[in-house]
Amino acid sequence: MMQTKKSKPKESLALYMKKNWQLYALMVLPLLFIFIFKYGAYFGLTIAFKDYKVAKGFADSEWVGFKIFEKVFRHRDFGKSVWNTLLLNILDLVFSFPMPIILALILNEIRCKWFKKLTQTLLYLPHFLSWVIIGALAYQLFSVSNGVVNNLISNMGGSPIPFLQDDTWWLISYILIGVWQSMGWGTIIYLAAITGVNPELYEAARVDGAGRWKQCLHVTLPCIRSTVVTLLIMNLGKVMQGSFERIYALMNAKATEYTTTIPVLVYRWGIEGGKFSEATALGLFQSVIGLILVLLADFIAKRLGEDGLI
Repeated sequence: MMQTKKSKPKESLALYMKKNWQLYALMVLPLLFIFIFKYGAYFGLTIAFKDYKVAKGFADSEWVGFKIFEKVFRHRDFGKSVWNTLLLNILDLVFSFPMPIILALILNEIRCKWFKKLTQTLLYLPHFLSWVIIGALAYQLFSVSNGVVNNLISNMGGSPIPFLQDDTWWLISYILIGVWQSMGWGTIIYLAAITGVNPELYEAARVDGAGRWKQCLHVTLPCIRSTVVTLLIMNLGKVMQGSFERIYALMNAKATEYTTTIPVLVYRWGIEGGKFSEATALGLFQSVIGLILVLLADFIAKRLGEDGLI
């Protein structure tokens, strides 16, 4: 009669923590940071339901329920800020999201190592520039009167283009500058995912007569599908957020049609105007809609399953 092999008894939690106490010690500071600055700040959301006065503080300010939200929703700038936020972020998603995938596929096909490394470095650099620097560079390049680009256009006999002084041109410039700034960082993630693709799949595709284009389409893209979907879900959660720094660095007095977004309005009401209750209510509305979009995108991705994606 064969004897069954005894399963190894599981370690108790106390014994496991004692054995790996160094790892848990390293987690203490990050966890404290999260609880203090992330969860601890949730108490401040009560301002959205109070007629908050700085002199009275949290406890003594009058509780008004959803009256602040009603006031925010009826404000003349609310509809415009929601529309502009959605417009800018949806356009950003349409143009900025596919670009890192395309660049990663192109870089993966480059066989010259030094040229590949040089290209990667040049693509990554803009990600590490602050929007203050990028805004200053944009005005140096695209200014109507003394911008480098418009000087070149004038020297060739053309008329200067108001890249940042006209509403339509400002919108186009905003999107293109955002694509330039963000495409390098996303490329890193997709290149890392591509390195995990089994080389035997490419060999099998070559045996079947597939060229480089078909290998990208039928091997590389399906293999990085989960990465694409994950990043898409994360980006959908930002559709109602927008970039305050990016808009503030590129905005000016002449092009104001698309610069009133939810983050900018929160700043104007809260920091500049001292309307802390309205600013908190608007920020809370923005966060709730963003959370709903993330959950909805995740639900749709799971419903589609492996056969429905890409």
